[in-house]
Amino acid sequence: MNTHQEKLWSKEFILITLCNLLLFLNLQMLLPSFPVYTKDAFNASDFTVSLVTSLFALSAIATRFFAAGILRKGKVSVILYTGTAIAVLATAGYYWCGSIALLLVMRVLFGIGFGLASTTLPTMAAHVIPPRRMGEGIGYFGLSTSLAMSIGPIIGLSLLGSFGFGTLTTAGTIVLILIFPLAFANRSVDLSQDGSASSTFSSKKNTGAALKKIAIPGLLNLLLSVTYGGLLSFLALYGQEAHLSHIGSFFLFNALAIFLVRPFSGRIFDSKGHFGIMIAGAIFTMGGLVTLSLATSTLYIILAALLYGLGYGMIQPSIQAWMIKEVPVEQRGLANSMFFNSLDFGVAAGSMLLGVIAMHADYSGMYRISALFMGLFLVLYLVVSIWQKKKRISQSEQRTA
Repeated sequence: MNTHQEKLWSKEFILITLCNLLLFLNLQMLLPSFPVYTKDAFNASDFTVSLVTSLFALSAIATRFFAAGILRKGKVSVILYTGTAIAVLATAGYYWCGSIALLLVMRVLFGIGFGLASTTLPTMAAHVIPPRRMGEGIGYFGLSTSLAMSIGPIIGLSLLGSFGFGTLTTAGTIVLILIFPLAFANRSVDLSQDGSASSTFSSKKNTGAALKKIAIPGLLNLLLSVTYGGLLSFLALYGQEAHLSHIGSFFLFNALAIFLVRPFSGRIFDSKGHFGIMIAGAIFTMGGLVTLSLATSTLYIILAALLYGLGYGMIQPSIQAWMIKEVPVEQRGLANSMFFNSLDFGVAAGSMLLGVIAMHADYSGMYRISALFMGLFLVLYLVVSIWQKKKRISQSEQRTA
């Protein structure tokens, strides 16, 4: 970390955040639209629909293991440009897919590109955020994702409904292309300046210790992401089943709640830690899923979205900041890789598992089952927190004895 970097809103941080906004805007424009398109174009089953999400996520996961190793050598521009270029080609390629098999191949290709770019950008952001403001900085950085979540699905579903899938893929391709000039203007950010390249051996040696420290927050992020996978894959179809004409407003109000709560949750994390944030966030998220499962009107959808967004917005940036602070500087690429891998694996697992459940039950029942994952989240977090507190007390007593 460069010691001269004192302010949060530097030019570098702003440009990195804008790149992240564009990357996730592409994702959010297309991801919620794929289930409807796949059903209509290929008459696909719920399980096949889930593969459109899960194969993308699994390929992103596999890619990030390689990206983390390259980032330790400071190869920022190479990874970002390569990942973005692959994502551009895949997004443009969706238009030419004449079969579900070819579409799934393009989703795997997109996952590779997205995995490279989405690991690089938060690692760059963590590099330019002052250490004492890490929770706040990651919270603001995450707002770019929240903004993409709010407008992406609305833009995507509107373009799909009004102009067709070809126009949607063209718009998604243009959004990604805009990353290149922003990234070029920010080429001065060099992770090798913090000694990452010279500490490669040390980083590999300490990888096991770093993974052990971030295993619990990674597992918690996975459980949270299982619920989000169910929203991405089946919310539009749930709206059709329950005759909810404004189901897309869930994404807007969900993102609005995330946008409002993230700066506050980041400051609380920096000053108080993650204990209160995780408990309250889990309760809000569970409440949102249960409310969604009972929805009979737009008002229910808005309430569910606000509750889920508050919980999600409190938990996710706190988990990311938690993981980053648990590892040394040269391992931040690994921490961000594991953060997004746990997110994508959770989305993939949630999409597939909840897709199987949806085949044997209605979507409202599926969302009630989805809420149980946040119950498991809460139990696991409380058990680990109590165990860690007892461990600290025991160590303190041993030191004073």
